[in-house]
Amino acid sequence: MTYWLDVEDLFEYALISRRPSGIQRLSFELYRALVALRPGEIAFCRHDRIRGTLRTVAWAEVEAVFAGLTGKGQSASAAPLREKALPVGQAGRVRRIASRLPADIRVPLGEAVRSQTAALRAGMRTGRGLMQAGRRLLRPAPGAQNGPEAVAGQDLAEAAKPGDMLLILGSPWFRTDYAELLQAMRARTGLGIAMLVYDLIPLTRPEFCDPGLVRTFRAWFSSTMPLVDRFLAISRATARDLERYAAATGLVLKHPVAVLPIGTGFGEAAPPVVSARVAALEPGYVLLVSTIEARKNHLLAFRAWRRLAEQLPPSQVPTLVFAGHVGWMVADLMQQLENCGWLGGKVVLLEDPSDGELAALYAGCRFTLFPSHYEGWGLPVTESLSFGKICVCSSTTSVPEAGGSFCLYHDPEDVPEAVAILRRLISHPAEVAMMEARLRQEFRPRTWTESAEALLQAVEG
Repeated sequence: MTYWLDVEDLFEYALISRRPSGIQRLSFELYRALVALRPGEIAFCRHDRIRGTLRTVAWAEVEAVFAGLTGKGQSASAAPLREKALPVGQAGRVRRIASRLPADIRVPLGEAVRSQTAALRAGMRTGRGLMQAGRRLLRPAPGAQNGPEAVAGQDLAEAAKPGDMLLILGSPWFRTDYAELLQAMRARTGLGIAMLVYDLIPLTRPEFCDPGLVRTFRAWFSSTMPLVDRFLAISRATARDLERYAAATGLVLKHPVAVLPIGTGFGEAAPPVVSARVAALEPGYVLLVSTIEARKNHLLAFRAWRRLAEQLPPSQVPTLVFAGHVGWMVADLMQQLENCGWLGGKVVLLEDPSDGELAALYAGCRFTLFPSHYEGWGLPVTESLSFGKICVCSSTTSVPEAGGSFCLYHDPEDVPEAVAILRRLISHPAEVAMMEARLRQEFRPRTWTESAEALLQAVEG
């Protein structure tokens, strides 16, 4: 029996993004653990859009794509750095000059600069994506002559055997015709289908998503869901959402939803890389690792820090470091940060950190913050714990599953509650040290091997 893992979404994601999000990290760690557990039974496939089929792809190629996303083998200086990431030096001088301009000039100018910068950045990403996609489509398969139909790899209909299973462990919802592809492959191969569900946020909390994403995800999920033989979920919260959605839509699940134990931290730990932008941070900072989007609730973090700045002497307010890619629905937040000079330098953005930089950031932080409104799991929480750092995080959805008794929780809507916790930790470093000592003694991180074993048990059970 062979398990065929659909990895097309990883390749598509790499065309437009520099660093992996939680889904890419989690799915790749599962791939790696599965290969280690069952090297002769795990294989990979991609989408052949020309022929409307799946084709085999080598594990080495999957590894190479993920290595490029994590910055493995790249110098830290290769990572892009926005001027606002370090509010000192030239960037600080530019802001001081701009702050002297009249508001009726400064505000439109700032909007124009941000719009042009965003457009340029998007244009560059699109250009890179088109070039890479063109090279991929035009790359001849072994024995092929030329033409875009020459896609590498063997047709899965020829490679698959009776009893094989297709595992969907990533996020292929970008293909609204995915159900048609699965139906065609099942008709040709008889493959069983198992799917890992991360979350149903576009369906359960559409206010945090782009309308186009909501439409695409709903069309994909509603058409694909009836074809899946076994569902798996990354948390009990996601499993409950899935069961409620199935009941509401009249779909009878063929098997109970299996909840996987999720591994902790990086599968292959990256050595800390203290790049120039990491070294420039003031010691004792607080770290928030996440894509900057409305759902992740960076706005609460900013409001909490503003209150801390009003209540405490400047020397006692630690720097708040946002580490992650700037995403969607945060234009107002970014404007507010610009308007207040990033809270006088007390808020800092390190965009697209490499794994090595992340390791250094965790090592140097006082504690971490994760005020997300809604999560399928909460990878930054367990990641923080694996680095021996406690986390102040939200008390909703799956986050308490990830953090257990090692975190301090607050309502993601309650700024005063979050501020009270933050003030306590800032003012009582001995409490932080005591919690870290307990964390080192009692926290048992799950391995990705455990996650992979549970996955295999679920699909074979």
